[in-house]
Amino acid sequence: MTTVNYLWTPRPAQTLPIVGTEQHLPINRLFFVGRNYHAHAAEMGKPVDKSTERPFYFTKSAQTLTLSGATVPYPPETSNYHFEMELVVAIGKAGFRISADQAHESIYGYACGLDMTRRDLQLVARDKGRPWDLGKDVENSAIASPILPMPGKVIEQGAIELSVNGAVKQRSNIDKLIWNIREIIADLSLFYHLQPGDLIYTGTPEGVGAVVPGDKITGRVQGVGDIELNVGQPA
Repeated sequence: MTTVNYLWTPRPAQTLPIVGTEQHLPINRLFFVGRNYHAHAAEMGKPVDKSTERPFYFTKSAQTLTLSGATVPYPPETSNYHFEMELVVAIGKAGFRISADQAHESIYGYACGLDMTRRDLQLVARDKGRPWDLGKDVENSAIASPILPMPGKVIEQGAIELSVNGAVKQRSNIDKLIWNIREIIADLSLFYHLQPGDLIYTGTPEGVGAVVPGDKITGRVQGVGDIELNVGQPA
């Protein structure tokens, strides 16, 4: 076997711990579903008509993944850093053009997630028709709790909630997803060959808002777990 002589040491693989084991799930890609709760789409000024639209997605680099409980610095070049609480689906089986009725076979488990967003930069990009990368693909902005193994299980309902400094800001139910988990997996797999270790952040309910240094974010998804993030001082 040929030994690769790297110019510098590569970063270690991104992983998430698996609840109840000493194993870690290696992370492949991070996919995010945009505007997947009607009330959130309305608060963003972009209502969704499922009869004429289909889901849309953005991605973040795997290096943005951060484990629940961390303290992350308030990011540069923003004055409007927002939280978005989400249910995360962990893919455990490769698949392409997966039918909705077989989507459960692709699921390994679930996590709680936060899609932290430089909202001011995202909205400027959106309104100018530019990519969202500077608003979304932010260092330390894809937060996830440990993965709860639930192979083949489709979550269809359950409370989802987020608080800042103990005050509830987001509260909804997974059954209010515009495109449910089966539909998301089926649609996304038309564009990508889904792979084990892909994470799908399924969208956030209404109530998103800004945080400042010193804030503590806590959230939960019923039957999945809890998540926590501390917003630190700017780096």
